[in-house]
Amino acid sequence: MTDWRPGAAAAREARARLLAGLRGFFAARNVLEVETPILSHGAPLDPMVESWTAASPDGASGYLQTSPEYPMKRLLAAGAPDIYQIARVFRGGEAGPRHNPEFTLLEWYRHGLDHRRLAREVVALIMTQAALDAAWRQPNHLREISYRALFRNHLGVDPLTVEAAELQAVAARQGLEIQGELDRDAWLDLLISLVIAPAFPDDRLTVVFDYPETQAVLARPCDQDTRLAARFEVYWGAVELANGYHELCDLAQFRERRERDQAMRRQRGQELPEPDIHLEAALESGLPDCAGVALGVDRLLMCLLGVERIEQVIDFPFERA
Repeated sequence: MTDWRPGAAAAREARARLLAGLRGFFAARNVLEVETPILSHGAPLDPMVESWTAASPDGASGYLQTSPEYPMKRLLAAGAPDIYQIARVFRGGEAGPRHNPEFTLLEWYRHGLDHRRLAREVVALIMTQAALDAAWRQPNHLREISYRALFRNHLGVDPLTVEAAELQAVAARQGLEIQGELDRDAWLDLLISLVIAPAFPDDRLTVVFDYPETQAVLARPCDQDTRLAARFEVYWGAVELANGYHELCDLAQFRERRERDQAMRRQRGQELPEPDIHLEAALESGLPDCAGVALGVDRLLMCLLGVERIEQVIDFPFERA
């Protein structure tokens, strides 16, 4: 018999309360809520993200958004104030206890902030939401650390200079058995996901900042060291919650990054989606100095409720959607 029933009754009221709390957080700071398309003509080229495609009966096709980042940046380039969105997004090629192909993403942009100041606002948002209900879990500690120091402290390697072969040896010493050839950044990503982050204390928020420029995506280079990108991530325990940037505004650097991402996707045998020409035009028009961040709402709810699997906070996970 088909199991038709929704499966997250225990989290349903908590989700509603969290969504209301998020909107209240931004209303108190005069950040404007916006809506952007779910379906678009272009898609991100980031090798770490895979887009879903959709087709209509008349033959038209597009990409389901992996994030509302691109259209929100078009709003900013057109003169929008500080903005946020609670969006339904879609990503392929991801599976596991913290992944569902369709999920809820909170994204916001703040004029005049850099990635360090926006990271502090992310921490404030998490703490504010945790205080909404006495039964919800609350982080008890905060650690801020650079990406470089994180790898030096935990694994004894410098992520800016280490070679892929050495990272493979580090992974083997940590008991990871990975098949296939990986480049340096792929090894770094695996090690932070499977070795470093799982050791973070469950009751601590960890802010990791200043990633290698090769993992910049659309973050600008750091002023102090152009080998680094003005990017941060926030973890609650081992759970990656948020990823943010001091946003790249330089059109020439954007084009260089796009070419690099296309080359990487070809090298890895990934699909090459159509690039978003509207974003490029918006950047050419001029993106204001701002910082932006995306935060997984389902994962935040998991942390607040102390549950281990994402289907515990989603009524209709993909298997039963």
